[in-house]
Amino acid sequence: MSQFELVAILLVLTATFSWVNFRLALLPHTIGLLVMGLGASLVVIAAETLVPGLFNYENLNRIVRQVDFEGTVLDGMLAFLLFAGALNVDVMGLRSRAFTIGAMATIGVVVSTAIIGLVVWAAADLLGVSISLPWALVFGALISPTDPVAVLATLKEVKVSKDLQTVMTGETLFNDGVGVVLFAVLVDAALGGTLDGLEVGRMFLIEAVGGAALGAVTGYVAYRAMRAIDDYSIEVLISLALVVGTYAIASRLGVSGPLAVVVAGLLVGSRGPRDALSDQTQRYLFGFWTLIDEMLNSILFLLIGLEVLVLRFEPAFGWLMALAVPLVLVARLAAVSGPVLLLGLFRKFARGTIPVLTWGGLRGGISVALALSLPEVPEKSELLAATYAVVVFTLIVQGLSLRAVIKRVVK
Repeated sequence: MSQFELVAILLVLTATFSWVNFRLALLPHTIGLLVMGLGASLVVIAAETLVPGLFNYENLNRIVRQVDFEGTVLDGMLAFLLFAGALNVDVMGLRSRAFTIGAMATIGVVVSTAIIGLVVWAAADLLGVSISLPWALVFGALISPTDPVAVLATLKEVKVSKDLQTVMTGETLFNDGVGVVLFAVLVDAALGGTLDGLEVGRMFLIEAVGGAALGAVTGYVAYRAMRAIDDYSIEVLISLALVVGTYAIASRLGVSGPLAVVVAGLLVGSRGPRDALSDQTQRYLFGFWTLIDEMLNSILFLLIGLEVLVLRFEPAFGWLMALAVPLVLVARLAAVSGPVLLLGLFRKFARGTIPVLTWGGLRGGISVALALSLPEVPEKSELLAATYAVVVFTLIVQGLSLRAVIKRVVK
């Protein structure tokens, strides 16, 4: 099957499921697509088990396998989705909560990784699976950062105070960069490398600081270019080139592409409307990126649901999957509580900040993509199963109940 035909199938499925979900008013848009994709996958798997050949399972499996989920998410969609999300962030509010966001995006991720990794390692033998400490920590690193795509999509469906929304948005935009660096370091250590503190610090500086610096430079160049003209079609094209070019340069330089496009988006989104973008250009530019955000989010959530067609889980993984869900919640609570309680001695936080941040810590496509990118080691199947269980639980259960949690604890 050609790539064009594959894209056509995904777009037709996404449009069809979106229409059905909208007409029947079933669920919030993105979660509805995930549920429908997952439901369709489970129906096909059940039918194949009961009546082999009914849905030509092998052919469907082969089609889904043609989708390079890891490359599609990490090297494709992520750049556009992060830029679209960053465009609409309140930069002044972000600055006012810089210490909180920074602490949760760094220390919080490290603490969560350690808690999850140590518990999974300690419990693995009791659960009938074999996971070494290095690979347990790798799982902690890939599942600890909240997914910016999932969180930002959910925030569109619920209403929280501006201050709390700023913290949630800022943390999720920045903590994935820390998580990816930590993930890369721990994978290297698990494959026989050394876990050297200086090396970790060097990698973090290169990837995080280098990515932020690159985004600031390319974002400023694009901003100045937009300021010099008044033509919405060219300015939209410049923004598109900014995202693609920045991500490509970051990949070539070995710095964080996600962080680079976030910083570029923050710069253009905050400075552009003040003196570079006319009212007409703002309507087209922000409208274009809103549409890109909605379309790619829809495809991504559908893909997460369909991915279960190619992920074969062993019954022995059931206890590990069951343990992973509450464990990730406990680790998230610890990662959030520390910074908020400590900084709460110096400034006030909105009521319900800790429970909302804990329950709103959704995981999504990035975690699945990182799990799929693991080398073919014996622990990969177990870690992938646990990852998928956490992602599906957070998106469906936490995503659907977040509004109720907010109403209960934020008053």
